Amino acid sequence: MRNKPPDLDMTIEGTFVSPPKPSIATRILIWAVIIAVLAGTLSVAAFALWLAFIILPVALAAGVIAWLAYRYQLWRARSSVSQQRDVWRP
Repeated sequence: MRNKPPDLDMTIEGTFVSPPKPSIATRILIWAVIIAVLAGTLSVAAFALWLAFIILPVALAAGVIAWLAYRYQLWRARSSVSQQRDVWRP
């Protein structure tokens, strides 16, 4: 048997010994790390939202320009087709 069985901390009366509470400095450090992680996550999310709002007008303008170019090409195609004579039509 390689692994030793777990040690149980029990008192003579048969109750388990509770683990010691972490010191106040350790608890403050844990809360400081949690707050720092939350603040970092919030700042990254705010930056992503800001970037999306900056890119949104550019994307909309590009979409409008592409739509106008498409409509212009359709207009040119219709006008060129209407100018051609159809030899099969009387």
